[in-house]
Amino acid sequence: MQRVYDYIIIGGGIVGISTAWQLQQREPGKSVLVLEKESGLAMHQTGHNSGVIHAGVYYAPGSLKARLCKAGIKATIGFCSEHNIPVENCGKLLVATSPLEVERMQALYQRCITNGIKVELLTAEQLKAVEPNISGLGAIHVSATSIVDYKRVTEKMAELFIATGGELLLNTEVTGLKESATGITVNALENGCEVLVKGNFLISCSGLMADRVTRMLGINTDFQIIPYRGEYYRLTTRHNRGVNHLIYPIPDPELPFLGVHLTRMIDGTVTVGPNAVQGWKREGYGRVNLSWRDSWEIIRFPGFWKVTLANLKTGLQEVRNSWWKPGYLKQVQKYCPQIQLEDLEPYPAGIRAQAVMNDGSLVHDFLFAESPRSLHVCNAPSPAATSAIPIGKFICEKVQEKQQVV
Repeated sequence: MQRVYDYIIIGGGIVGISTAWQLQQREPGKSVLVLEKESGLAMHQTGHNSGVIHAGVYYAPGSLKARLCKAGIKATIGFCSEHNIPVENCGKLLVATSPLEVERMQALYQRCITNGIKVELLTAEQLKAVEPNISGLGAIHVSATSIVDYKRVTEKMAELFIATGGELLLNTEVTGLKESATGITVNALENGCEVLVKGNFLISCSGLMADRVTRMLGINTDFQIIPYRGEYYRLTTRHNRGVNHLIYPIPDPELPFLGVHLTRMIDGTVTVGPNAVQGWKREGYGRVNLSWRDSWEIIRFPGFWKVTLANLKTGLQEVRNSWWKPGYLKQVQKYCPQIQLEDLEPYPAGIRAQAVMNDGSLVHDFLFAESPRSLHVCNAPSPAATSAIPIGKFICEKVQEKQQVV
């Protein structure tokens, strides 16, 4: 079986579908195909995130991540409004619980001002007035933060993509790629049957498999995807009205992850998390997960050992708290002391596809790789879901520029 397309996109997460939808709009006379190995869309990072429409508090001023996030807020809320997808503007509070965190809070407040984000500093008394169940020495109030169901957003984009002539193949796993002067050949398994698909240009938005897709084309890169598990709990229903905002800690600027927080979900529940523990399976969402192939790739990669040793103490604490529930609880009780062990109910984990360089540095911004007839999104960190529409636009523009010189 052989099919020929103008554009082939690998990945049915929100970034891949946003790109496909916008590309089909920009070039309505061209054929666009999306390949997704799962039976549905948004089955990995998109469908396992917290649903927050981020305001861009933490991102380095002038970075691509900061610029795309700012554009993404307006675009996402506008898209949801147009298509009747519920959005709740609950706002976010970043709570300081120690004098050191108060100092960090001041620095973070200045970054918000530099990034053009509307924020307000709250005293301990003002914090208690708006969040009676939260304890702290002060907080940053970010009013622009909202929540949504990103899986639903992705599915609506896919519906629009198909309605304008796009094609989507589920249960189709890419097994090989070959590039020539005239196009790209994709070998895949569609429902277990071998298929051959040809295209003029390939776009990879493959998340947890981003590095493997670049290797299929022999693209020389110096990064590898390292999976980090983010483990959550859901609070018992009696806490569903316990907080009015998203409640986040003040992050340690020396650490790569934000820390455990309370997140109001669009369905009315409240989750606690995530932590950040080393994953040994790229798509391991259960309690105990191990893939020999994934683990072997991790331990053979020099960057893994460098980043692990640099964050060893914190990493061991995260592992301990992963297996010892009271340790996990303690991270939440520092700003929400009334939560008890019996309030923490099981909730699905997520996997963060973190690009790590050979030297052990974590890639915090977007990372791309390319060949004459392909473009690869190698790192799409949070807030990728928030920024999916402007990211898709950015990718489309890069692809169209490359097409002009092919």
